[in-house]
Amino acid sequence: MILIADSGSTHTTWALVDRDSSDVLYCETPGINPYYQDEDEIVAVLSDEFSMDINQVRKIYFYGAGCANPEKCALVGRALMRFFGICEIDVQSDLMAAARALLGRGSGIAAILGTGSNSCYYDGHKIVSNVPPLGFILGDEGSGAVLGRTLVGDILKKQVPEHICSRFFERYQLSAADILERVYRHPFPNRFLAGFTHFIADNIEEEAMSDLVRKAFAAFFVRNIALYPEATGLPVNFVGSVAYEFRELLKEAAAITGFGVGQIMRSPVAGLIRYHL
Repeated sequence: MILIADSGSTHTTWALVDRDSSDVLYCETPGINPYYQDEDEIVAVLSDEFSMDINQVRKIYFYGAGCANPEKCALVGRALMRFFGICEIDVQSDLMAAARALLGRGSGIAAILGTGSNSCYYDGHKIVSNVPPLGFILGDEGSGAVLGRTLVGDILKKQVPEHICSRFFERYQLSAADILERVYRHPFPNRFLAGFTHFIADNIEEEAMSDLVRKAFAAFFVRNIALYPEATGLPVNFVGSVAYEFRELLKEAAAITGFGVGQIMRSPVAGLIRYHL
């Protein structure tokens, strides 16, 4: 038995896989991100939320947001070892999860559009080049957090039609002060902002909303994908809830900026199971 985890900033999907029968059991816990949580906090999340029997598990493959350098990977690895009591743990980035799920052992461009965003050129074995995403304050173009940040900023500065502003405040019952408190003083502001993509999706027939998404995706291509020389001749493949939810607008933005789109997956988990089996 192996345990595969795909962890974003919002939630973690765990897949318990029987190598002999290919049977799979799933559970979800809140997201794990070593940039926002220390070792004790990760163990606490798992203690509260993890629900599967893993007595037969021999190895854990953990793919996570924030697991982009050896120090952060080691932190997550120690937390997982404490909770599961299993020594054989392989911690990789969520970007490696995207690459392996989308491309297997082939080469190409893999990208993430979820709560955050990221991209790389993958040669079938390793990530060869990566434009740094920089997080939702400095980068993360096209991500749920940036879509939500843009929406909230536009609403508070009255840059969208009044009826959209009214719908927003009626739905969420938040004041400007509430929003500022959540963004600047509470943990996981990226999760909070990304939650507003549901409002965008529910109002996507409004020109202001479709334009917001299209422009954010165009910025993702221009500020990230355009920096990979290989992208001029290869389709860009995506995983993530934002990419999947707004896939038609994603294709439009790609065409506007001169790129092509390949696969679009909501989650990399099925592709990771195929890869490891």
